[in-house]
Amino acid sequence: MSDSDGKKTLGLRGGARPGNVKQSFSHGRTKNVVVETKRKRVVVPKPGATKQSGGAAPSGDPSRRPAGISDAEMARRMKALQAAKAREAEETAAREAEEKAREEERARRRAEQEAKEREQREAEERARAKAEEEERKRKEAEEAAQRAAAAPAPAEPKAARSPASKPAPASTPRKQDRERDQRGNRGKGREDNRRSGKLTLGQATGGEGNRQRSMAAMKRKQERARQKAMGGTVEREKVIRDVQLPEAILVSELANRMAERVADVVKSLMNMGMMVTQNQTIDADTAELIIEEFGHKVTRVSDSDVEDVIKEVEDDEGDLQPRPPVITIMGHVDHGKTSLLDAIRDARVVAGEAGGITQHIGAYQVKTDNDVTLTFLDTPGHAAFTSMRSRGAQVTDIVVLVVAADDAVMPQTIEAINHAKAAEVPMIVAINKIDKPDANPDKVRTDLLQHEVIVEKMSGEVQDVEVSAITGQGLDELLEAIALQAEILELKANPDRAAQGAVIEAQLDVGRGPVATVLVQNGTLRQGDIFVVGEQYGKVRALINDKGDRVKEAGPSVPVEVLGLNGTPEAGDVLNVTETEAQAREIAAYREQAAKDKRAAAGAATTLEQLMQKAKEDENVAELPILVKADVQGSAEAIVQAMEKIGNDEVRVRVLHSGVGAITETDVGLAEASGAPVMGFNVRANASARNTANQKGVEIRYYSVIYDLVDDVKAAASGLLSAEIREKFIGYAEIREVFKVTGVGKVAGCLVTEGVARRSAGVRLLRDNVVIHEGTLKTLKRFKDEVAEVQSGQECGMAFENYDDIRQGDVIEIFEREEVTRTLD
Repeated sequence: MSDSDGKKTLGLRGGARPGNVKQSFSHGRTKNVVVETKRKRVVVPKPGATKQSGGAAPSGDPSRRPAGISDAEMARRMKALQAAKAREAEETAAREAEEKAREEERARRRAEQEAKEREQREAEERARAKAEEEERKRKEAEEAAQRAAAAPAPAEPKAARSPASKPAPASTPRKQDRERDQRGNRGKGREDNRRSGKLTLGQATGGEGNRQRSMAAMKRKQERARQKAMGGTVEREKVIRDVQLPEAILVSELANRMAERVADVVKSLMNMGMMVTQNQTIDADTAELIIEEFGHKVTRVSDSDVEDVIKEVEDDEGDLQPRPPVITIMGHVDHGKTSLLDAIRDARVVAGEAGGITQHIGAYQVKTDNDVTLTFLDTPGHAAFTSMRSRGAQVTDIVVLVVAADDAVMPQTIEAINHAKAAEVPMIVAINKIDKPDANPDKVRTDLLQHEVIVEKMSGEVQDVEVSAITGQGLDELLEAIALQAEILELKANPDRAAQGAVIEAQLDVGRGPVATVLVQNGTLRQGDIFVVGEQYGKVRALINDKGDRVKEAGPSVPVEVLGLNGTPEAGDVLNVTETEAQAREIAAYREQAAKDKRAAAGAATTLEQLMQKAKEDENVAELPILVKADVQGSAEAIVQAMEKIGNDEVRVRVLHSGVGAITETDVGLAEASGAPVMGFNVRANASARNTANQKGVEIRYYSVIYDLVDDVKAAASGLLSAEIREKFIGYAEIREVFKVTGVGKVAGCLVTEGVARRSAGVRLLRDNVVIHEGTLKTLKRFKDEVAEVQSGQECGMAFENYDDIRQGDVIEIFEREEVTRTLD
């Protein structure tokens, strides 16, 4: 539909509702508002046009307003139209502003990129110009030198002036360019410093602002930036490393030591045909190939190299100082060793020993009247404490052999002599109990001759002193002999080095934890030192001397109790002080693993034949399992060694576990699982362990004397021995006639020729002195009566159980079996 003016009109169609308002457009601009009804069409002029035609309001012209629309409705519609136009104008302005901003941003970025590229080009040009300038100057200097060498002497000033005059015009612009660039760089640096948000050490000291990058650094930076922009990888310079290689190493650890990626190492191994992961272990030879393939250097190391930090260092003669001698008291049990030491120390140690015998190794220091300090070690004399005596002989300087004048030389005396000879230490013989009426010191000297110990009174070199621990006779002479021997030895040590000592005894104290009695042999042990001892390590928490007082340090030949260990060490272990705890922990871990491997190798059969043989032997041997808990490590060791000696080919004692400290609930659980008793030597079970033992029926035995423990275990092991069966011959009978009895079979009419024939006894049938049957009697009758036995010279009737092949003239041997209980020697 279109109007008479030819304008394109969007109006109502058909049944459209009256009063709808549409806009007419002509050439893209709004001219009139058309209102259509069912009967006629009314064109409402634009408000601006209305004003131009006389300023009358639109609602005041009834001819141009649609029928049925009020003035208010018409004004509202006109206002809505004006608001729509305003919104459209605002959106158009916003789009134009946004487009303008984007264009400005693109222009700014383009300008920045161009400026950056221009700066790079200028920097490259300056670097190239500088290099050319330096090359030109170098060539000019070389030419001048050549001309000076070739020209005569008077012409030298002219030749020197001519090259200098040529570059003068060209050098001035270059110099100005360099100064301008330097001023620009300085200004840019100050601007960058202002923009920087944090103060660095270089900026604070003024070094970073004055220092310029070298040309090589600039070239490397530009090369990296260029390669990064092109998407390439920047190859760094290869660092050659010295890789320490143990006997076996994890793949991840190998990659870490080479500073290479784990994936690259695994890939290299797979190329070699080894399908491994980063958590698997490879041998040293394979790892060496990998290290060489990656271009690194190999340094072979061993696990034992961790102990290199505690290697003994030779001391200079100027650092050595005199030290007290260490004297070990040795001898047979009950010969008065501890009593003699008590008399010297004026103490009463023997009164506190169970059974009156020494069962521990003790260390004491004594200061004589002459102000001479002596260190004494007291060793047990019982046969079970061989290891203790051996340790005492190894750490000592002088051995005092105590022999009772009324008992002469005994087995442990001979053993002590052998220990002293093996340790190559001088010996002093103390003939004790000289106050007894039956004392015979000459017999002692004579008996010692059999063991190559020749005393001075027998024209030998070994000093001998007659002493009495009860009366004190000869004690001064004994101390004088010890001091003389120590003076001859010239004992010295360096107290200003890291301490080294030997563990005399170790125990697990309830309140203090693991405690070790250590005899310092070299250096000085101080509170706070970190040390390793055997498979244990620790830090010295406290040092306690033999009198029970706390001390800050202990020098050479001083026995002290050391607190601060992480576990109970073995008696005889060597203590070494380390610099760091990490070193001590590493050494202890290596020793623990080595000991574990050694135990595993000792218990493993190497071949199938050995495995079968061991299984066969175990089937024929009965075992008595026991658990041993002692108060100190030395006693536990002595008990275990004594248990290993008990037994024969049929029975043996097996120590499931041995340790120090109180009997715990864990020990009771192990004993219950193994069906073993728990032997406590000078220790007791705690409350929870006692309750658990009562509930589970585990036997706990307490001992304070090692004799009783060994005897009880030997008796228990003897009970596992099978009883010995012995045969006792009680008589012989000769068959005179053979009868056949219905319902019974053959019956032998016999004459008892020797001894007695019993119904309950066993019988053998002999034919021509060859045994053809062995069994029991079915019947024994005399006349018609069944009897229990028949005496010699009487006739009787015998029938064998399940056997009828009897003949006249055969001999019947009658015997009884008896069981004899066996015991272990």
